[in-house]
Amino acid sequence: MVSPVLRRVSERAQLLLEIADDELILGWRDSEWTGIAPFLEEDVAFSSIAQNEIGHARAVYELLSEGEDADALAFDRSPDEYRCAPLVELRLLDWAHAIARRWLYEAADRVRIEALMQDDDPAVAGLAAKIDREEIYHRLHAEMWAERLKDEPRYQAALEELRPLVERRNGGSTELTELWEEMTSVRRSQPAGTTW
Repeated sequence: MVSPVLRRVSERAQLLLEIADDELILGWRDSEWTGIAPFLEEDVAFSSIAQNEIGHARAVYELLSEGEDADALAFDRSPDEYRCAPLVELRLLDWAHAIARRWLYEAADRVRIEALMQDDDPAVAGLAAKIDREEIYHRLHAEMWAERLKDEPRYQAALEELRPLVERRNGGSTELTELWEEMTSVRRSQPAGTTW
């Protein structure tokens, strides 16, 4: 079932939906490092970044849902309706790949956010500016690790492997479907109309 919001969205709204979906899915993927990162500080860093990404997704879903249920837009779509990049869908529990994804994602995300900060709609521009203030720290984290790992062959191989997945969007991969099952399980277990 296609969400009613998706039926009537403009090209700009499609871009916003891509950003929201990327941020939501990447936030879930980053949270998978909690408790298993190679350093305690990285447990905290990835948890914090994950919270920020999910918060950014929520803010964009709220903007797109125009006062209706943002959670419905975030969670009541089928996996093939998500507009996220394959890069964020992957479950990467190898540190070199996780850092390569973080660096590639932040570079691409910066371009999108900077463009939206110039948007004619003040609500879109304002939200993009707010998100950018938090994303600065994400970029610094990614750049610090990229600098630290730049001479590591595993990191360079991870960059080359993941780079083609930054822009292409197709939705509904096996890994996304498995994550969707997990992240929507509680919501789907409740009768329609349940309020929390």
